[in-house]
Amino acid sequence: MPSPRMLRRRPTSHRTERALAATGALSLLIAAAVTGLSPASSSASSHREAPLIAGDPRADNTDVYAFTSPEKPDTVTLVANWLPFQEPNGGPNFYPFAEDARYNIKIDADGNGKPDTTYTWEFTDHVRDEADQFLYNTGVVKSVNDETLNFRQTYSLKITDSSGNTKTLLKDSPVAPSNVGKASMPDYASLRKEAVVPLPGGGTAFAGQASDPFFLDLRVFDLLYGGDLSETGHNTLAGYNINTLAVQVPKSALALKGDATRNPVIGVWSTTDRRGADVAGAGGKGTEDAKAADAQGTPSKDGNNDDWRQVSRLGNPLVNEVVVPLKYKDAFNALSPEKDATVAPVVDKVKDPMVPMLIEKIYKVPAPATPRNDLVEIFLTGICKECGPIKADLNSQRLNQDVDKSAVVPAEMLRLNMSVPPAAKPNRLGVLGEDLAGFPNGRRLNDDVVDIELQALEGAAQTGKIVPALAAGDAVDTPYREPGDTFPYVALPNTAAVNQADSLHPDGGVGAGLGGLASGDGFPVAPVAALGGGALLAIAGVLALRRRRGAGQVPRGIPARARSSTTTTT
Repeated sequence: MPSPRMLRRRPTSHRTERALAATGALSLLIAAAVTGLSPASSSASSHREAPLIAGDPRADNTDVYAFTSPEKPDTVTLVANWLPFQEPNGGPNFYPFAEDARYNIKIDADGNGKPDTTYTWEFTDHVRDEADQFLYNTGVVKSVNDETLNFRQTYSLKITDSSGNTKTLLKDSPVAPSNVGKASMPDYASLRKEAVVPLPGGGTAFAGQASDPFFLDLRVFDLLYGGDLSETGHNTLAGYNINTLAVQVPKSALALKGDATRNPVIGVWSTTDRRGADVAGAGGKGTEDAKAADAQGTPSKDGNNDDWRQVSRLGNPLVNEVVVPLKYKDAFNALSPEKDATVAPVVDKVKDPMVPMLIEKIYKVPAPATPRNDLVEIFLTGICKECGPIKADLNSQRLNQDVDKSAVVPAEMLRLNMSVPPAAKPNRLGVLGEDLAGFPNGRRLNDDVVDIELQALEGAAQTGKIVPALAAGDAVDTPYREPGDTFPYVALPNTAAVNQADSLHPDGGVGAGLGGLASGDGFPVAPVAALGGGALLAIAGVLALRRRRGAGQVPRGIPARARSSTTTTT
């Protein structure tokens, strides 16, 4: 196998380092200008992890999933979620997609950090009686086109190739409405089915509401559970809903040169664009808003002459929360992946992450030695033998036989090797649990990414062994509602108010208001203020204390079979 041109760890000249740092700093400054927008035009991704998200939750990417479809293994399913923390009883307006935004799922097949395939959704509102009615629905809703559904949405779905050629796949397709409740929508499952529509040439698409599949315990903000470790295990997101976009398409539709056998690895991320987003205080030529356009690359060639700007981005889970410094979070959301390697403050924090150092300082759990080239593989290059210290050929685009390796760049995205078949018995720890079909090789709805990334930050991916101090994780091991067996897989949305129902009630969330936390009898125990990198730190810190309680060894990390090539490379 040829030696890598980019990832070989050689000393770099100070001049090159300074140039790289300067380029990265400029990219961040320009991107920051893009995100210096008015509240109506700004956002951030992944469950409110960046400062500007409060201004525009409908543009907020929360999670991206990519996996080989278990019941159709010749296809891949891509799922992206937006608009977090939807209280089910959120009437009368509930939770529509934004009309003045574009929602994208992007795929990079050749590793250059630029999309080779982009799926773009745009939405249109339809109101039957705007003058004399305020209700979302005026009676029992039996279909997505029912006259009693006063407010409904439709969407167009377009596909754009790497040259900017765009084709419309769907037009005026129905969105599954927000689940108003059993009285209004007694058979919501049938409404969901109407929103699952075929794609021309093969494939399926979906847009609508779902139960949020992300799961974790964030009551760590309450003084580390007040010293009572028995209070772990509450899913903060239990009972909340999310807006989902999903496609299930043949692998050949995503693979480099349409050949998923020779070129099985893809990178996936989602973005949100806003039209006409002006940079605050921007002027004419040479000013910051002109630079911002350059920072985001060439404007989309989709046949639309309007000016669109990327305001949100998400690939791997929790990267912006626990890796990117606070100062750069909003700027990171405006960057396209091909520029990631030039952003020294971000790359530096991948190689020398904050969380392990803080854990060592506060809880005396030794941090792995730096530079963390194992994390560079997981987050920026994909895992391959020539990519870094993780001796496995798994999910780097360098494994694609027809790729131009000289054009491959480190870029943050969720990578999937489509040649790995679905697991007969999926392990929530994914690759660390000897299940190569799970995260970080793509991401399934049941993958426990909080526990996996905590282990990775503490070095488990490189050693191949689970870190005993973190073995129990956050004691939240599954989504609030189990995913389905068929597309779109996401569970039906919840209907009970989060602050009135607990985990014993199948139709809703758990108690305690904003945080959705409750004890077993429904007694509220704590609100949750926010999500972010401090969550992982606190979780790791608390769980590190368990090492003193005799936490033992658990299954090995990256298995021996992962260290052999999963694809044939040339």
